[in-house]
Amino acid sequence: MESAITVCELRKAYKENAVLTGVDFTVESGTIFALLGSNGAGKTTIINILTTLTKADAGNATVGGFDVAQSPNKVRQHISLTGQFAAVDDILTARENLKLIGDLRHVSNSVQTAADLLKKFNLTVAADRRATTFSGGMRRRLDIAMSLIGSPSIIFLDEPTNGLDPEARHDTWQMIRELAKNGTTVFLTTQYLEEADELADTIAVLHQGKIIAKGTANELKKLVPSGLVKFTFYDEKQLETAIGALEDDFEITERDDLSLTVATGGSTTQIAGLFIRLRDAKLEPTDFSQQIPTLDDVFFKLTSNKEEEK
Repeated sequence: MESAITVCELRKAYKENAVLTGVDFTVESGTIFALLGSNGAGKTTIINILTTLTKADAGNATVGGFDVAQSPNKVRQHISLTGQFAAVDDILTARENLKLIGDLRHVSNSVQTAADLLKKFNLTVAADRRATTFSGGMRRRLDIAMSLIGSPSIIFLDEPTNGLDPEARHDTWQMIRELAKNGTTVFLTTQYLEEADELADTIAVLHQGKIIAKGTANELKKLVPSGLVKFTFYDEKQLETAIGALEDDFEITERDDLSLTVATGGSTTQIAGLFIRLRDAKLEPTDFSQQIPTLDDVFFKLTSNKEEEK
């Protein structure tokens, strides 16, 4: 599959603060790529470099087949950027906002383009209302619609659902899926790990200036113990008996008050063996539950490991 974005050894510092210390990744055409990281990790800096708003100190990057440093104008012809805050003109109506961007991008019929996008993003009823009257979700829909004028092949969405309510966030997810379905490459930054899990074909984790993990959601989830089962026991004596019965053959990942969390590997046979071992020890937990690894678990494991190494 052709690469829409390639990044190699990207570095950026602001005075003494090294933000990016050698970032490498690729984004395949027509896919959704999610970049995860804590506040201040450098996600927006990467977007700014890839969209030609900021120059890297070292390394190289191509977007749409063009070098961002050597051919910034060519890059800009292929991309669109939606930032963390909606870049709409509050004085103008939704229709006027769209027509303005159409005129600036020299589309052949900006009036018809505006009408088509209003319909696509369910904004026709509010088309002639000033954007200042819009809800957060409506403003985000309008902002993304404006980003699509000119049919960019690559769109950058910097925390697109930040501050939105659950319904508006779900609507935005649907729009992002439609973009990729129609062949647009989507580069997404987010702090919501559930969002990356729902949308992304590929996820990269940025921490301390580097990409520390990259893969599909399922591939990343395999980095943490799978098939976790949490047991709660009646008293401390039962808990200690359970530890003695399990610790030689199973990994006990957490002990909390009267509870144990045990990694089984996830297979039915292993989980059944865990319960058989407890039965043979004449133990009956007061409660138990199976825990499926999430991207939150992956993120915390990866970043905590890096902090310990540091």
